[in-house]
Amino acid sequence: MNRDAPDMLDRPISTQDPSGGTGVTPYPQGVSGLERWFLATLLDGLGRPAIAVDLWNGETVAATSDPVARIRIRDRGALLKLVSNPDLEFGELYSSGRVDVDGDLVQMLEAAYRARSGAGRGNFKERLLARLHRPRRNTVAGSRENIHHHYDIGNAFYRLWLDRQMVYTCAYFPDRDVNLETAQTAKLDYICRKLRLKPGERVVEAGCGWGALALHMARHYGVTVQAFNVSREQLAYARERAEAEGLSDRVAFVERDYREIDGDFDAFVSVGMLEHVGVDHYGELGAVIDRCLKRDGRGLIHSIGRDQPGLMNPWIEKRIFPGARPPSLSEMMAIFEPWGLSVCDVENIRLHYAQTLRHWLARFETQVEKIAMMFDDFFVRMWRLYLAGSIAAFTTGELQLFQVVFSRSGSHEVPWTRAYLYTHNG
Repeated sequence: MNRDAPDMLDRPISTQDPSGGTGVTPYPQGVSGLERWFLATLLDGLGRPAIAVDLWNGETVAATSDPVARIRIRDRGALLKLVSNPDLEFGELYSSGRVDVDGDLVQMLEAAYRARSGAGRGNFKERLLARLHRPRRNTVAGSRENIHHHYDIGNAFYRLWLDRQMVYTCAYFPDRDVNLETAQTAKLDYICRKLRLKPGERVVEAGCGWGALALHMARHYGVTVQAFNVSREQLAYARERAEAEGLSDRVAFVERDYREIDGDFDAFVSVGMLEHVGVDHYGELGAVIDRCLKRDGRGLIHSIGRDQPGLMNPWIEKRIFPGARPPSLSEMMAIFEPWGLSVCDVENIRLHYAQTLRHWLARFETQVEKIAMMFDDFFVRMWRLYLAGSIAAFTTGELQLFQVVFSRSGSHEVPWTRAYLYTHNG
């Protein structure tokens, strides 16, 4: 619905009075007609989500008669920032407490995503803001800085809310009711089965996190692993764990960029790294796979993705994942097509990531006092919004989770059926 400014300046907005009744009420003092028009235009652009907005003077603007949650805007400056660039400023204002949410944060964000999807995208303002906020670069030096920003903020923080193995990627729930530890172990096995690992093979892992997959492959599938990472905090933890579990002779954790991988390997695997590579570097990643994968080798890339090409939410890119950009499947093909690599299997397990994030958020909320002492309240609210927003993104289809299995073109070392995926042999 398009409205111009003069019409909206003179038009009352449906409001809710303190007693709970709805209707058209006179404007209280303290909010100008132009500010009301700004807010109405913002809500129109978002597709009129099922959200009520409470302003600093007590006025309530309701997008629907039955809102799932309420957004409280505490001051005039917060409103102006919000309408100027909602994708960036909502996160900033929520983190600082100048905007708050009454009700379920996840449901509010889901309502916003669904309404916006129905309203369509790509207007001039959104295109302009996207051009102004480009992801940070993922050169070798830039990647180290971007990874340090997110992953090197302290193992003690992540230990508070991840599973025992410190797996910070989408779990796999063979049953919806299994706990997080079981689901993460199931994910490690699922990946190993997709790779069809055999004892004695050599595996290279690009971006190994805290080392859970590399150690699992060596312990349960009898392979040797070289695992590459540029996060020093993660590598320190992984090396300590390998030493403690007697696996140092079979797993080497290497502090080098994925572009520096060399050697010959039977399998290539990357879980949760592609989001940090950048679409303009996919050719480099494909070249790495081509030079290190044996003729009958195979590989798997596990990545957050999108249905269509698009940028990461600018606030997430600024505060949480600098340089990140989840790809579409069409963009991922730039890794495979130039190098004679065949896609053998694609699976989308986005709802498993929503379930994983629900576990993470619940665990996070039990630790907020400790986390606030480690950092501050801004950090707590920032990460709460990131986790809740990620749940909403996966439940609504804003984000996907792709597992892509590939091999050399023409290879006959591919399964005849998919039965192997569901038979545990580790």
